[in-house]
Amino acid sequence: MKTIIQWLIEIGKNPSTLSFWLLRLWLGFRALLTGVEKFSGFKIVQEPLLDEAGNPDITGAIVVVKYKFYALGNYHGLPDSLLNTFKKEPLLHPLMLNAFITVLGPLLLLTGGCLLLGLFTRLSLYVMGLLYISLTFGLIMINQNDGVSALAVHVALCAYALHLSAHNKLEIIR
Repeated sequence: MKTIIQWLIEIGKNPSTLSFWLLRLWLGFRALLTGVEKFSGFKIVQEPLLDEAGNPDITGAIVVVKYKFYALGNYHGLPDSLLNTFKKEPLLHPLMLNAFITVLGPLLLLTGGCLLLGLFTRLSLYVMGLLYISLTFGLIMINQNDGVSALAVHVALCAYALHLSAHNKLEIIR
């Protein structure tokens, strides 16, 4: 029976396995954190200005501080500026747009989490690639070519990770 150290050394000799793990980690964290950011919000608070010792300034000056926080109630599938642009696009039916916005964040969380945990990695990569293609479709419609290029790289990384998935040596559910 091989020890964990022997197993890791053996796997470390296979560049395809290491390449797959790098792509799996990057794509998983990218999707997971992008999904988490869909639940971010900001709270603006007025606080007293503090001196070097951490005490309120003697002048009574107040500063405005912006705090970032996460909550389910903050969910926004798209930034308001993009959402307003998409609403003006005649090829995007409002029901289709609302459905997509509703599932975007949870789908990013699900695919990223599954990929990181090794749950259905091939399916997760495939769904993630389809998600990036659908995002590309939207950006093409509103003529955001820089975003299209970035998403094309994401799709290519998903496709290459799928190609390397035969070398996946650490997966909970195939």
